Amino acid sequence: MFSSPTPAPGSRAIASNALRSAGLIDRDATMRDLTDKPGGRKASSKIRSHRPHLLELKQPRDSRLRTGSSSQAGPSNPLSIRGASRVMGVRVRNLGPTATPRVKPKVKAVEVWKEVVQKRWNPETQFLNLESLIDDELVKKSGLAPPGRGGDARDAAVIFKIASQLQPKVQTLSLANNNLSGVHLQFLSHYLPDLANLSLQNNNIRQIKDLDILSSRRGRLQKLRELVLIGNPVQTLGAKEDNEKYRRDVINRFSTLEVLDQVAIAQIAFDRPVASTSNAAVAAAPSATTFPCQMSPSFVTGVDGGIVSNFLVRFFNALDTQRRSLVDAYDPNATFSFSANTTIANRARVQGFHTSLPNQTKLTWKAWLGSGSRNLSRVATDPERALKSLHIGALEAVKALENLPATKHDISGPPEKFCLDSFPVVIGQGMGLLLTVHGQFTEVGTEGIRSFDRSFILTPAPEGSPAKLAGWDVVILSDQWTIRVYSSHEAWKPGPLLVQALSREEQEAQQRTPAPAPPILDPQGLLVSMPEAQRNLVMQVCQRTALNVRFAIDCLAGNAWDLDRAVANFEQVKATLSRDAFL
Repeated sequence: MFSSPTPAPGSRAIASNALRSAGLIDRDATMRDLTDKPGGRKASSKIRSHRPHLLELKQPRDSRLRTGSSSQAGPSNPLSIRGASRVMGVRVRNLGPTATPRVKPKVKAVEVWKEVVQKRWNPETQFLNLESLIDDELVKKSGLAPPGRGGDARDAAVIFKIASQLQPKVQTLSLANNNLSGVHLQFLSHYLPDLANLSLQNNNIRQIKDLDILSSRRGRLQKLRELVLIGNPVQTLGAKEDNEKYRRDVINRFSTLEVLDQVAIAQIAFDRPVASTSNAAVAAAPSATTFPCQMSPSFVTGVDGGIVSNFLVRFFNALDTQRRSLVDAYDPNATFSFSANTTIANRARVQGFHTSLPNQTKLTWKAWLGSGSRNLSRVATDPERALKSLHIGALEAVKALENLPATKHDISGPPEKFCLDSFPVVIGQGMGLLLTVHGQFTEVGTEGIRSFDRSFILTPAPEGSPAKLAGWDVVILSDQWTIRVYSSHEAWKPGPLLVQALSREEQEAQQRTPAPAPPILDPQGLLVSMPEAQRNLVMQVCQRTALNVRFAIDCLAGNAWDLDRAVANFEQVKATLSRDAFL
């Protein structure tokens, strides 16, 4: 073992004075060497522990706050003399008069995001462009982490809340190229519920269920017309595996969509019902034979009237002439049933339609009842019969139709013989259309007349489906047909609603009494109350003939709403028309 040499007498004092003069130790500190023994009951080791002192632990890592290399222990300077410099409240020596520590000011993130949103906002087009936020100069300069690039859902909520305060309201929003996942969108519909166009292109939406945040009942974007998901895993994989299923799953979640991934959706436009601006007729005072409310005309809302008209015309033509061709109009899982209601309605009995009209006595119910009528009052006690009379699938539905008596619907005849109502309904997670039709048909063979009610549940025909390939805009999910004893279209004639039918004598007396003039509606009110298809025909007649709206409607109604016939009829009688008929 090597022993430490004994220092020469007075050498310690000389060394201490030299170090104090150089400012390397405090003047009140005493110098020690290896021969010193600390006091106390328990002497510590002569060898200094490598455990860091508390003062050393408190020293900041930032080299700008250190005193310089002369006071630091390291490979080139193994001595670290205590008391040579102080930090964290201790007096610091050896800093020049101009040396000041630099502290980075705190960034106010909300103010920066406000500036970013305002800079990217176009109030004229109501378009907010929040694409590629990571590349924004303000964002990079402020050191912020955008949502999807280090930022979380709370950061996204801050941006959406700022966007909600813009005026006018944001209609179009692009969040493309931000690496967003579903969780980042959870506050979008809360702050921007009226969005019409949304681009999520090139993000990180992985599953269809990630969109539920935007389509759930509590957070639904109810006015969304266009959605772009191109470049997301959900779209890339969906288009590769089953593009039709992917589009159907998205459309079912957003029933108002018109465009998905820049491709138009051939669907029913489910609009919200709006109040009519036409002048409502003043209801007559109720009497013993009338109801306080009046019968209204056909009601169609939430769908283009042309879609309804085209479907009904094509369906009834095929039903009358070639029922086999209807197989493409039914969904593969569609249900069909029919019910023969043999009861004579009180109205028809009082008016005597079942005996007074020609050929009515030739009608029988045998063919209808024997083909599987599903009148639940008759089959309720026979579950097997009730099940058998419900036809499931397109082929089964058409097969059942082919077994029923032939029919002839006069759809090109007077329009008042038919009445229809149509409005959107919820089907699972999507939307459908309920279409009810009341009318009459002639039974081929006997030439007798029957009344009927028919209820359809329709949905848009999917791309590539048999219905779409066959030219159908919609496909039938459910078809319920009720065949009744003829009771006249007077039952749904607009005007006072009769509680009880009038006898023949009362009808004749009523016919001798001049009917009150119908309320005069302004042209705009007339057009608003009409289905879209008829409204378009009226406008075409007005343009081609210069007739005003009222006379154009009369001309079309008198020619079964056939445009060419109406124009030809106008050419024949225009010389006899007064000046009031023209614009």
